[in-house]
Amino acid sequence: MLSYHSANSSDGYLRPVFSFTNKLRRFCWNMAWLILCRWTPNPMHRWRVFVVRMFGGKIGDKNVIYPDCKIWAPWLLETEEIVTIGPGVEIYNPGGVYLSHHVILSQYSFLCGATHDYNTADFTYIMKRIVLEPYVWICSKAVVLPGVHCKQGSVLGASSVTSSNLEAWTVYGGHPARQLKKRTNFTNDN
Repeated sequence: MLSYHSANSSDGYLRPVFSFTNKLRRFCWNMAWLILCRWTPNPMHRWRVFVVRMFGGKIGDKNVIYPDCKIWAPWLLETEEIVTIGPGVEIYNPGGVYLSHHVILSQYSFLCGATHDYNTADFTYIMKRIVLEPYVWICSKAVVLPGVHCKQGSVLGASSVTSSNLEAWTVYGGHPARQLKKRTNFTNDN
């Protein structure tokens, strides 16, 4: 073969993380996105939602998905109604991603659902689910790391990085992200 990777390798660095079937499925997805969606004008959100659903995505009603976003595995993506996946957003979701209603992922934000255990000789691959509750806003170029749970109404500021859960109705910023201030909970208004 052309690759050094082998499932039988004694060196964990040379064992593939994903099966051939998984790689083939993602290849088909990427080709479909390239051919059917990548070139489409921005307003064609319904078409792109349809294509993501065809590949197993559980996508809610009235979602906005931009043509230049990257969704690693649509079959591991679940959204509720009125979710925006903005321009250049990357969803790396081997552990799954759940986006509740009225979530916004602004341009070039990154949801990273996997890491490695650097304390093991095999550099073990670890997948963790990311959950964003209603009214969460992940601002431009912000990064959400594996296993993070962003509670209702939380905001992760531009270019910030979080590896910790975000508290409800709180604005975070920085590297690493820290609490900056409270956000008004407009869902309590009568």
